[in-house]
Amino acid sequence: ERVRRTVKLKRFLTPDDFKVKASKDTGKVKVRVIRVIEGKALTEALVEPLPVKDGFITPGVEDGVAKVAVVERHGLTGGIGLGFVKGFNLKMGAVASTVAHDSHNLVVVGVNDGDMAAAVNRLVELGGGIIAVYNSKTIGLVELPVAGLMSDKDPEVVVKEVEGLEEAWRNLGSTVASPFMLMSLLALPVIPKLRITDKGLVLVEPEGAKLVSLEV
Repeated sequence: ERVRRTVKLKRFLTPDDFKVKASKDTGKVKVRVIRVIEGKALTEALVEPLPVKDGFITPGVEDGVAKVAVVERHGLTGGIGLGFVKGFNLKMGAVASTVAHDSHNLVVVGVNDGDMAAAVNRLVELGGGIIAVYNSKTIGLVELPVAGLMSDKDPEVVVKEVEGLEEAWRNLGSTVASPFMLMSLLALPVIPKLRITDKGLVLVEPEGAKLVSLEV
């Protein structure tokens, strides 16, 4: 029982937790964007102009840019790191996972703040897993109740769950192979070049790693 119920947030999250405050109220701002590369652990560090609405930075869905957040899930700080990611090509909804190397915090990628909150909160209720959400409804799920990392179901059942989750990714617009692995590595701040943790964006270069601002 000690290895169950390990997803411990200070509170359930709301859509407001995923709003990204901009330095101005309208127009566009230049933002650091993580670009995932299909089939590779490395990412690229982009700088792209993203639209601002009512003082908040919004995803550039038409350009394949989604929001990404890492939520501390071990009951310690409750920190939430916010950023943007390109390459998953989500057109709607959100996906989230408690498999996020190496700290295994909770990572969520989405284009809708409500769906991002719903995905995170559902994984908290389940004690971990990988989930796809659209219109606040679960459309794909692999439950991982053991430390938020492992299933306790028969392999045949897990295979069907994974297949359903892969279909859900595609239904949300994703075009990449093995999106789970790409997402799980977003929070690993030891591999170049741009990563995200519960403390924010981390730029990883040969001389070392450092926290960097979202806006440039």
